[in-house]
Amino acid sequence: MRIYLVVIDDSPEAGIALRFAARRAVKTGGGVEILTVIPPQEFIAFGGVQATIEEEARLHAEGLVAGAAGTLIEESGLRPSITVREGEAAKIIREMIEANPNIAALVLGAAASGAPGELIAHFAGTDAGALPVPVMIIPGSLTREAIDRLS
Repeated sequence: MRIYLVVIDDSPEAGIALRFAARRAVKTGGGVEILTVIPPQEFIAFGGVQATIEEEARLHAEGLVAGAAGTLIEESGLRPSITVREGEAAKIIREMIEANPNIAALVLGAAASGAPGELIAHFAGTDAGALPVPVMIIPGSLTREAIDRLS
């Protein structure tokens, strides 16, 4: 089965990328893998404070993914696979793609204005020719209607 890997964060363009991936998955009989990455936390000398910060970051990430999955199920009927990992996003994405031969594309949302985002800069720049799957960059300025028409 063709799987579209979508990275979710707090940005509005992440939701746009998810909608595009879901529509493509429905049309191609595929699926969606939602990934959210918890950035590594800086070390704090007091263990209790460190644990609280890490737990808050994990709960926030799980809330993001749950909200995205709920939207996906409601709008498309697809039940996504969900992954929450801690670490460097580009490295985690590469590991996931290498571990799952069913991943057909990495779908990223670009900011509607300004810099496109760290992951797009990485995968469309430094790592552009090294991935075994295409990178789909979805403009953050697209409307729902435009996404539906294009996907």
